[in-house]
Amino acid sequence: MKRFYIIGFLVLMSFDTLAQLSFKQASLLALPAEADAAWLFRLFSRIWIYGAVAGYLGAFITWMTLLKYAPVGPSFAASHLELVSVTLFSVWIFGEELNACKIAGGLLILLGVLCLAEEGKAAGDGPIT
Repeated sequence: MKRFYIIGFLVLMSFDTLAQLSFKQASLLALPAEADAAWLFRLFSRIWIYGAVAGYLGAFITWMTLLKYAPVGPSFAASHLELVSVTLFSVWIFGEELNACKIAGGLLILLGVLCLAEEGKAAGDGPIT
């Protein structure tokens, strides 16, 4: 079952990362934002908006499946790991700056996930039946 959790959370993180990066790229390509048909056409003619929708749908389905089997505390914490992956990919893809605050935030997220996972193991948390 542990392998299921690890694979599930990696899939969830992948879908969430895809959604966030696609949404960001779609929004950049849709600029300038205007309330007219040309803007809507520009937005929906880019593949990135569909990557965002696919990422959100995949994340939702994966999340609902994980909640059925995984403990809630560690699951909720692990669902926020995409913040770390999106930050790292944004540095690589969009050329964003990786500063001390982002590094510290990522480390705190990882530490929080590890703490909740250990707490869940100690408490014997299991799936809701």
